[in-house]
Amino acid sequence: MNFQIRKFYYGDIPEEKGGGSNYQTQADTTAWPLWEVFIRSKQGLDHKHVGSLKAADAQMAIENARDVYTRRMEGVSIWVVESKYIHASNPDEAESLYDPANDKVYRHPTFYDLPDEVKHM
Repeated sequence: MNFQIRKFYYGDIPEEKGGGSNYQTQADTTAWPLWEVFIRSKQGLDHKHVGSLKAADAQMAIENARDVYTRRMEGVSIWVVESKYIHASNPDEAESLYDPANDKVYRHPTFYDLPDEVKHM
C-alpha cells in the first residue's frame, strides 16, 4: 500500500477549501534551510545575533523568531538571514586582512572632535 501523510502547518489552506497543494511532508521539513536570527532590543541600536532556527521561508522564519526569541517583548526589530548567505573571514588570515588598516591612523576616532550633540558614536 502506497500512501502519503499530509501535514498542515499554521496558515496552510487545504486544497478542498480553495488552497493549493502547499502541504509539507515529514521528509520535506528536514530539508528546510537554517536561518540566523538577529534581534534589536529596546535599549540597543544594533541587531544582535540571538540564535538559529529552521523554517521553510523568510516569513515563517520571522514568525518563528518572534515566537521563540521575543516572548518577553525584548525586541523591536527582527532580522533573519538564511545561513548559506553568511560568509565569514578566516581567523587564520586575520593578520593579512587587518594589517593594511594599521597604517591609516587618521581613521581612529581620536583624531576628530565630536560635538556634544552627537550621541551614540
